[in-house]
Amino acid sequence: MTQLMGRPILGVPGELGTRPLLADLLTGVRAGLLTLAAIGVPVLGLWVFTPYADDTASSAGRLVCALWVLGHGGPLTGSDRTTPVTLTPLLPTLFTVVLLYRTGVHVGRREPVQWRAPLVVCAGYLGVAAAVVAGCASEGPFRARPLLDLVAVAGVVAAALLGGTAAEAAHPEQGRWPQWLVRSGVRLRTWWPDWAAPVGGGPAVRRAAAAGGFGLVAAGGLVLIAALLVGLGAAGRSARTVDESVAGYVGLLVACLLLLPNAVLWATSYALGPGFAVGADTVVAPTGTRLGPLPDFPLLALLPDGGGAGWRLVACALPLLAGVVPAVLIGRAAAESREWTLAGGGTDQEEGDGLDAKLVAEPAGGRPWHPAATALAALGGALLAGGGAALCAWFAGGALAGGRMSELGPVPWLAGPAAAGWLTVVMLPGALVTRWWLTRGSGPSWRDRCATLAFRRAALTRLTLHRTLTRAADLLPPRR
Repeated sequence: MTQLMGRPILGVPGELGTRPLLADLLTGVRAGLLTLAAIGVPVLGLWVFTPYADDTASSAGRLVCALWVLGHGGPLTGSDRTTPVTLTPLLPTLFTVVLLYRTGVHVGRREPVQWRAPLVVCAGYLGVAAAVVAGCASEGPFRARPLLDLVAVAGVVAAALLGGTAAEAAHPEQGRWPQWLVRSGVRLRTWWPDWAAPVGGGPAVRRAAAAGGFGLVAAGGLVLIAALLVGLGAAGRSARTVDESVAGYVGLLVACLLLLPNAVLWATSYALGPGFAVGADTVVAPTGTRLGPLPDFPLLALLPDGGGAGWRLVACALPLLAGVVPAVLIGRAAAESREWTLAGGGTDQEEGDGLDAKLVAEPAGGRPWHPAATALAALGGALLAGGGAALCAWFAGGALAGGRMSELGPVPWLAGPAAAGWLTVVMLPGALVTRWWLTRGSGPSWRDRCATLAFRRAALTRLTLHRTLTRAADLLPPRR
């Protein structure tokens, strides 16, 4: 009886055993409902406090579904089915990616790693996505494009889940990766010369790329803060023009928060030099600004006035600062510590004559990279960060209507190369200088060199004396 009472009535699937497919499927459904609730609570709360005669609960729910689809990069259309609406509010996207990445990390902690589990979680999430897309596929101000929307949601969810799982199971030597992936990595490794390969530099390159990306985003944040301090009055006047009620102010604040990551990425592209567009045939860049009529919105009121470059070129110095930390990370990874020991020894001819005694570098944590390998790692980190910048620029832009408002945000094929170029300018020489600075004292000091010279002279003296005595003994007559 005691044994029966000590047993659990329902077995909870977890790390003690293999999770069933149903549990992973429900995990995906729960994640989808959480992301939907993160958008639905503020929107429905505003609808409750500001009930208009022409708005119903179904229209508010339709707006929630539309924002959810846009937050996953899915395209929408207007009521006429021709007006594109593709501007992605990145705050819901960021929340979704972080949530699914953490879910992938938990999946990667299982022993052994079940690579089918992320696909099952993705299937549960797509079940919620299908219901949401069906909710805004009928007639209305925002209409979904079911096939494209589901493909966009599946891409974001699969990338976040598999990224978290792969990051947790990133130990190929422990057999936690698929064998075909390990074999392909070994083949790629054999194609490169050993002296030019940054051995074990994958984590360092990824950290440097992440540091460079965060540095660029921080540069964009500084530019946005400066624009906010300069144009705070204009933003307030724009908000009063739209709606002077408390609910209107709260709604504008929620809209600005949803688009705040977009504004930071736009400011980052501004600091990089290419700038961004706010409509067709417009440009906002440090070299000059060309704008047309703009809708009343607080974030758009922060845009600089038209004119020449002037002091705005100071913003271009921020990407240079963003490359300092990645350069130091690559340089520190390239300069592994080395221990110098005295090799060579005995005076006996069988053990060695001691003339070849010298200081030998014994690597403590691995041999330092060759300068070519260091440059390759720095270039790889810059290119990786540039690819991430192009992807973020693509997500941050879009369209809000046809015609003039069909081009919004930075241009990906300009922002990505600009980010990679700015980081390369700093990371390449910075990593080489850091490596030289950290390895300049790795050679033997003058005291060690003097000790080596004294050791070799003493060994030569003992060897000469030994040979002289041996020859003298050979000249003596043998004993009878």
